[in-house]
Amino acid sequence: MLSTQSLPLIEATLPLVGERIQAIAKNFYARMFAAHPELFDGLFSRSNQKNGSQQQALAGSIAVFATYLVNNPDTTPEAMLSRIAHKHVSLDIQPEQYDVVYKYLFEAIADELSDVITAEIAGAWTEVYWLMAHALIKLEKGLYAGAANDKPLAPWTVIGKDAAGTDALTFTLEPADDTPVSPALPGQYVSVTVGMPDGIRQVRQYSLSAGTATTRVFTTKLDADGEVSPALHRDVQIGDTLILSNPCGDITLTEGDTPLILASAGIGCTPSASILRSLVESDSKREVIVLHAESTLERWALRDQMNEDVALLEAAELELWLEIPSDGAHEGFMSLDGVTIPENASVYLCGPLPFMRSLRSQALKSGVPAERIHYEIFGPDLWLASV
Repeated sequence: MLSTQSLPLIEATLPLVGERIQAIAKNFYARMFAAHPELFDGLFSRSNQKNGSQQQALAGSIAVFATYLVNNPDTTPEAMLSRIAHKHVSLDIQPEQYDVVYKYLFEAIADELSDVITAEIAGAWTEVYWLMAHALIKLEKGLYAGAANDKPLAPWTVIGKDAAGTDALTFTLEPADDTPVSPALPGQYVSVTVGMPDGIRQVRQYSLSAGTATTRVFTTKLDADGEVSPALHRDVQIGDTLILSNPCGDITLTEGDTPLILASAGIGCTPSASILRSLVESDSKREVIVLHAESTLERWALRDQMNEDVALLEAAELELWLEIPSDGAHEGFMSLDGVTIPENASVYLCGPLPFMRSLRSQALKSGVPAERIHYEIFGPDLWLASV
């Protein structure tokens, strides 16, 4: 709950903070990493710092949270906080790290707002920060407690490395020690920690594309501009050990018998594939419409798995869009025009941001309620302010 003293101050300064939040975020990260360069080792992504996406994600989360408090001072944005909390748990973020963030974030705020900052304004934004931090700490505590173990990050052994399409690989892993395995829900992801040539460990989140109670399976597309996927593709071999988190992510398959639409593009097919596989394993009778977009048929990373699972389901169908035409596929970019959306259908989206923005708008226009449209983003969430 935002206090009555802070509410008018946040409301009055929100436009200015919003205008300068990108500079504040950049200033914050520069200060924090100058003081704690070790945070790059196994926690923060160097690639996301270089391309600015992490700064944008921080700016977006702060702006959305503060705006929400102004409009709803007695509640908090649960969906946004849940998404962030799952990401934090996948990285083994602990409560004391919020103190580190607070120190350098508010040094940055004082610097970037030096022309207007007062003790009262600083106090109001401090209240906003700790309202958000304490809400996240509470959620994260519950997620840690709900795991099957007290070891958020554990070693797993690579037992499979297989080609998936023309530029992706599927990795299969089994536990490397006796840490109890937390079950994964369809649509969840794990953090994967990989050692870089310079000795620094880097972490990425990958959706689980299949698996059993005792294995982890994820599929990763090669990103030539990244660090982790090239290392996975080039260096990691069968028998090697990787550090994986417990499964995380709140965009999971909801129970019930209502229809499903799984819409994906590119490597965004991984959570769709996971959901499909779980439906097959439970002998589901749900109506399922699978929509996938790809540049070429050969690049579709999980083509065989998804086609096989659709064929095994009693009430599933698949439609494909290709930029380069192929028999039986639509040409060009995915569109919901011509797709009959069943009543009470839930829509799951995963792919590039422009793709998800377009499909979400089309689904809303078709009458699907916003609460039935779910999306998964790989990397920093740059869409917080627009959904």
